Amino acid sequence: MKNQLVECVPNFSEGRDLEKVEKIIDCFRGKEGVKLLDYSSDKDHNRSVVTLVGAPEAIKKAVVEAMGVAKELIDLTAHEGQHPRMGATDVVPFIPISNIEMDACVELAKEVAKLAYETHDIPVFLYEE
Repeated sequence: MKNQLVECVPNFSEGRDLEKVEKIIDCFRGKEGVKLLDYSSDKDHNRSVVTLVGAPEAIKKAVVEAMGVAKELIDLTAHEGQHPRMGATDVVPFIPISNIEMDACVELAKEVAKLAYETHDIPVFLYEE
């Protein structure tokens, strides 16, 4: 469908080393079909939350790229923070915005999981919708 718009809110397990955060965020800057709306880092939780909106395929590629960068930069064996985490990339929710249904967002999540594993050897746990 034309002009599909999805929101994505990936969370990364780094909120203290802002140089690392910026390298992850760079995966979303200047990408056609991806608009970086906001990001914030919390030192206590040692976590960064990013808000993106864009075309599903463009978002998928950018998120998988960021997951690979996060995997390379974030050492969870030395990680400390108040928030429980599953990995360097903790969660990657997709929210339908326009001309897209939740079922398509579920499929997008499955595609991202598969691509993250194939590209970066990152295991992914899928939950909820």
